[in-house]
Amino acid sequence: MSKMTLEKLSTQDTQSLDIRAENIAKLKALFPEILTEKGIDFTVLKQLLGEEIEEAEERYSFTWNGKAQARRLAQTPSTGTLRPCKEESKDWDSTQNLFIEGDNLEVLKLLQKSYHQQVKMIYIDPPYNTGKDFIYPDDFSDNIKNYLELTGQTDEVGIKFSANSETSGRYHTNWLNMIYPRLKLARNLLRDDGVIFISIDDDEVCNLRKVSDEIFGEENFLAQIVWKKKTNGNNQGAMPAVHDLILVYSKSIESLDESNFGYPITQSYIDKTFSNQDDDPRGPWTTMDLSANHKGPYFEIVNPNTGDVFLPAKGRYWVFNEAEVKNRIADGRIIFGKTGKSGPIQKSFLKDKQTKRIKAESWWDKHGLNADGTKELAELLEHPKLFDHSKPSSLIQNIIEISTDKDECHLILDFFSGSGTSGHAAILQNSKDGGNRRFICVQLDELIDKSSDAFKAGYVTIADIGKERIRRAGEKIVTNINKSGIKNIDAGFKVFKLDSSNIKPWDADFDTLSEDLLSANEVIKPERTQEDVLFEILLKYGLDLNLPVNVHTLEGKTVFEVGAGALLVCLDKDVTESVAEAIGQLKAKLTPAVCRVVFRDAGFADDAAKVNAVQVLKQFGIDDVKSL
Repeated sequence: MSKMTLEKLSTQDTQSLDIRAENIAKLKALFPEILTEKGIDFTVLKQLLGEEIEEAEERYSFTWNGKAQARRLAQTPSTGTLRPCKEESKDWDSTQNLFIEGDNLEVLKLLQKSYHQQVKMIYIDPPYNTGKDFIYPDDFSDNIKNYLELTGQTDEVGIKFSANSETSGRYHTNWLNMIYPRLKLARNLLRDDGVIFISIDDDEVCNLRKVSDEIFGEENFLAQIVWKKKTNGNNQGAMPAVHDLILVYSKSIESLDESNFGYPITQSYIDKTFSNQDDDPRGPWTTMDLSANHKGPYFEIVNPNTGDVFLPAKGRYWVFNEAEVKNRIADGRIIFGKTGKSGPIQKSFLKDKQTKRIKAESWWDKHGLNADGTKELAELLEHPKLFDHSKPSSLIQNIIEISTDKDECHLILDFFSGSGTSGHAAILQNSKDGGNRRFICVQLDELIDKSSDAFKAGYVTIADIGKERIRRAGEKIVTNINKSGIKNIDAGFKVFKLDSSNIKPWDADFDTLSEDLLSANEVIKPERTQEDVLFEILLKYGLDLNLPVNVHTLEGKTVFEVGAGALLVCLDKDVTESVAEAIGQLKAKLTPAVCRVVFRDAGFADDAAKVNAVQVLKQFGIDDVKSL
């Protein structure tokens, strides 16, 4: 029998998406002539791009100390993984929602393959850099190790959280180095028609606007929303601030369907807005301005009933040319008020309305206050002082309503989840309109001060507060909607926790070299479960963490069936040819369009069993067989 080795999952398969390599591959595909033996020839690239190259030493740009390093950090793959935590989850077997604990930089990297261009809306409420926010430095060499130390999960002393004081010489720089790579990674997850909403206050709004313009493109800026967050400023400063700001960007303004962005039109809105008091045969109508502030026709319009002459207001122009205005007056589509004695306005007929939405404006004073968020959380968790400045669910629910569709399984992401308001709001909006939106909440499991009320109430981390808030809110919502007739609202969430990879690197110690050599074939860490490894495989293959997983016992071995047979994983030991035969029969029964099989490399009884297993699977049409 010829010797055959089972193909191992490559280094590329066992880490998150390598964005740098992806970008180089795209450049090579566009300009193959720039490729040399040593890498990219930028001289050739400049020649190909011609006049589009900016070579001037002095040019407008936004930069700071550490920007290049922050850009590289966004492109550095993560070697971590997400470990399932069923005991802290709610409705694990049925929910499509995720709650992920861990450093959001690493989590965003790990989500790159599975959720690339899958997210419809992102909302984040990052640290505002007030001098009291906790900003921690990302470790450019080993961010997973850094994260575990910071959150008290190792015995190492490590770097500690610290407030980013205004007296620091790197006050703005520290904040920019924190936000830049996270926004860069977040953009990759947005669909082309996706949007991002970012809460901020006056301290960093200018810097955030510049960073966001660079990452998302100035042309994709949609709005700077002013949200009234409180009724008075407590006399703080010369002009007390009673608002926060929310920057809104689209992934691609060309892909954003403006007719489906805004408040859904309801029958009550139609009844309130449209009428037909003159019995126009074209049906119900409302009025619209005949002028606009973009350059256009400018001429006198004469009221045929009174002889009065009208011009557009200063800085505005008519939306139609003179001939079209005359035609519309004759056709009754331009009128002069209810009495016929006013200035010209146009009729807008309900039957001609193409958009499904009403545009949202940038002044928000009816979507809850900070005090409402505080009260809401206190009532849910039955304690008044567990979390400061929680956003009201009505604010996020409003964002969800204008940016997602109830009839699609739109994915919502919040990677500064805090007390879990976004998860709460997503469940609320689904309960309001019967939607099927899903959410991913990401929150650093930052340790709570032991002297705080939250710690005394039994919460160890900020993430603990978020999980309990979503759990209780979901239960309350489900209880309420059972009375309204809406069913099948997903009020659960799967919990995953960021950790180092389940696959141990071979790092031999000279003093224990013989033992290391003997165990080198066993790559799975002994303290990790098969399900830990399974979900790492899903991440590395770029599969949704919510794909259905069924567990089979075949020939006495555990086999995980993912996505109706798209992936079959057996991580048991002493795997024989008969196990491979049973896996092949399962694949034949499920008939997936594509089937991959993954084994534990050290799991075969011997080399012959490994070779025979591959041959057996090929007989069932399974050619993609790999091992860990």
